Amino acid sequence: MNRRNLLKKSALAGAPIILSSNLFADKPNSKVNVGFIGMGKRSQSLLNEFFRQSEVKVVAVCDVDSNRREDAKGKVDAKYGNTDCKAFNDFREITEDSSIDVVVIVTPDHWHTIQILSAIENGKDVYAEKPLTHNIRESVLLMDAVKKSGCIVQTGSQQRSSREFRVACELARNGVIGKIDHGFVNFGGPGKACDLPEEKAEPGLDWDMWLGPAPKRPYNSILAPRGVHKNFPMWRMYTEYGGGMITDWGAHHLDIVQWALGKDESGPTAAKPPAKQGDEKGASVVYGDITITHGQGIGVHLVGSDGEIQVTRGRFALKVDGKEVANYLKRGGNLGKELDKAEKRYLKDAKVKLDESPGHVRDFLNCIKSRKQPITSAVIGSRSINVAHLMNLAYHHHTDIGWDPKKNTFSKGSKHPLEWLGRDYRDKWKI
Repeated sequence: MNRRNLLKKSALAGAPIILSSNLFADKPNSKVNVGFIGMGKRSQSLLNEFFRQSEVKVVAVCDVDSNRREDAKGKVDAKYGNTDCKAFNDFREITEDSSIDVVVIVTPDHWHTIQILSAIENGKDVYAEKPLTHNIRESVLLMDAVKKSGCIVQTGSQQRSSREFRVACELARNGVIGKIDHGFVNFGGPGKACDLPEEKAEPGLDWDMWLGPAPKRPYNSILAPRGVHKNFPMWRMYTEYGGGMITDWGAHHLDIVQWALGKDESGPTAAKPPAKQGDEKGASVVYGDITITHGQGIGVHLVGSDGEIQVTRGRFALKVDGKEVANYLKRGGNLGKELDKAEKRYLKDAKVKLDESPGHVRDFLNCIKSRKQPITSAVIGSRSINVAHLMNLAYHHHTDIGWDPKKNTFSKGSKHPLEWLGRDYRDKWKI
């Protein structure tokens, strides 16, 4: 039985499996050989971040677009002053390369789970962009497989490594705003089925490999614009490849909701659709007696019996007992000063202290040496994105969704088809 089949059988049948034989814990000064899969806009930022880490050596890049692939190879070669960087079209050339220790996955969402599984079955630690999964079935499979593999997987939900989000969540977890009753999250709406017309593809793009597990369809440049990206491509707005902005930006803000409510090992008990079918805002997720509604305010807004917290990137506000304690909702002031005020007043002797990250990539690299779980582990990343998947189900089917977060399935008595939890895969890529 090969390693691929072993992983599939163990993940689905519950057999124990330990594949990781990472040596960094024993050799803390070893160079970490890193391979990148997907060289689009987000990857450019991550590549520079990994370049800044002294123990890292990027040794391989992969992209189905020859222009991006060669551009990335050129950047890596320029960094190290040689021509050694390997460049591939097929991601398996990286995941199955025994000289590579760590895989960074920055591809369209419909590829993430398949590529993570390929990496961990070959004993590699993984930094994977959010969302970790395209659907709930993939989340369940991935959590199980990563746990059994012993590999370290960091989800690219980097807001957990930013001070404003950590402080906001510590305030919530320590009851500073009292019992949380409701809240809001703000980001764009759900995706839709792809209806783009056929266009002629230029040479240099492996379109079939770009599609991978998604249904076969003709090329369109909106899905896969050629060359080096300056903008984020809009494949994310089509359900065959992404989950709209619900799983794109929602992956970030719903992750903070999970953190603030202490639900990293759990999740909501229901999702509800908007009042009017077709609306792109107004759906909600329910945690017992706490309702979080999509489409109002900034970022994450939590309201409790004694106050409220608002937080998004670079902005933060806290109100307690009707009085403004901190307010930095307009850019241009001093965010650190406002956070200092909140921490000094309410968190100096706090019972709940959340992990303070040294930086998202740095945290990941520290964890591949210590073998401790990173700040956004595969379990955290999978459970957080399940919240977004549930919200999408409520939007797409315009119905209440009862949910059992312990069993990761519909609530007892639900008549929703289990097919809603997964997707169809092209034969070559079934998992």
